[in-house]
Amino acid sequence: MTISVDKLTEPVVRAFVAALNAGNQEKFQNALTPGATMSDDGSDRDLADWADREIFSSRGHMEVESQSSDGLALVARYRNDTWGEMRTAWKFKVEGAKVSRFETGQA
Repeated sequence: MTISVDKLTEPVVRAFVAALNAGNQEKFQNALTPGATMSDDGSDRDLADWADREIFSSRGHMEVESQSSDGLALVARYRNDTWGEMRTAWKFKVEGAKVSRFETGQA
């Protein structure tokens, strides 16, 4: 069972996922604070490089399976043209109505 993007409870996370799934780089950037950071499987990555490689140039897409009660953590099936599909966990830190950090990795 999946949760549709419009049913995600945290508006900032909802905007992040919607932009990611639409492949909309401008809206994705607008969901992030200046200087936002991220990690993938426990290692910090350059967010711009990672987003280009893992989302935009490889048609990344997220189907959310569950969310935490505060809406700041998700479990999702994530797929892109490079790696195929995998079950992933996402955790978000929000500051000033934007994502300041997210952490993702295999769930």
